[in-house]
Amino acid sequence: MTSKKPIYVTQPFVPPLEEFIPYLEEIWERKWLTNAGPFHQKLEKDLAEYLGVKHLALFTNGTLALITALQTLRITGEVITTPFSFVATAHSLLWNNIKPVFVDIDPVTLNLAPDKIESAITPQTTAILPVHCYGTPCDVERIQQIADTYGLKVIYDAAHAFAVRHKGESLLNQGDLSILSFHATKVFNTFEGGAIVCPDVKTKQRIDYLKNFGFADEVTVVAPGINGKMNEVQAAFGLLQLKHVDNLIARRRDIDACYRQALADLKGITCLEIPDDMESNFSYFPIMVDGNYPISRDALYQKLRDNGIFSRRYFYPLISDMPMYRGLPSAAASNLPVAKRVSKQVLCLPIYPALKREEVDMILRLIRG
Repeated sequence: MTSKKPIYVTQPFVPPLEEFIPYLEEIWERKWLTNAGPFHQKLEKDLAEYLGVKHLALFTNGTLALITALQTLRITGEVITTPFSFVATAHSLLWNNIKPVFVDIDPVTLNLAPDKIESAITPQTTAILPVHCYGTPCDVERIQQIADTYGLKVIYDAAHAFAVRHKGESLLNQGDLSILSFHATKVFNTFEGGAIVCPDVKTKQRIDYLKNFGFADEVTVVAPGINGKMNEVQAAFGLLQLKHVDNLIARRRDIDACYRQALADLKGITCLEIPDDMESNFSYFPIMVDGNYPISRDALYQKLRDNGIFSRRYFYPLISDMPMYRGLPSAAASNLPVAKRVSKQVLCLPIYPALKREEVDMILRLIRG
């Protein structure tokens, strides 16, 4: 039953080369390769319009966007965040000399549990950095209420939440800033890439200074910025991706439905729920493998791998278990019981537009035994 070719948990959409060549020819003709070129400017405008946000600043990757977002709001001291995420979430704090404070996650959404946030706030706390895990919205109303009560900033790691809508509105408008990733594994990609979504022109201007070494003009540097600019080739690829993205999300929706239907009655396997008040982008398909399933999560992971299917234990291990974080008091296992349990059960199945129905069926046959 082994797959003829490896099947990974995700695969980037690469449009036909003939569609990309005209963009490359324009870049070569103009010889404007970076520094907010025409494609960069157009992609910022078109993405803001498509996503339903006021302002968007492009970055060469999502990690630099996270680091810059913290600089933009001048965050210091301690920031409350989740242990159940990709390492870039917490790494962005360390790069800004900020102490991460981990709190547990909600067992249903797998997002930061609002009822755990308040007890973790100290006089040194300046912000909350939640993650819309797998694109599922955090409890944004409750988090904002806590932030307003204690005078904290809220920066959302929305790396999984491209085009996700919550109660009819773009999820990216929540909080003070939202961060997107356009890595090749994401629903929308620019090879590498990312963006900061912000609410006003003044904030975007500061972000634009910071991502370009702090330059305000040819001779004036107004901030200790970094080089986070997206180049023209990345931006051109993004413009081409944007033409296809609705169809790509629709294909993901179909695969999601196949998995849900086939796994609905399988003992020991639970699919993550999609809330009624959200429009998903179907960026991931996580399942929980509990003790009622015939084999362990890791054994199922290996079984799939032996058959050429490279699922992901995503996120395992927890960020709080990694060497640079596990010494923090908030990283103690007793502080994070739900996150610890979920990290030992979660398995993300392949989901991407080019995944064929027969490949989905093969994956399902292996899981169903």
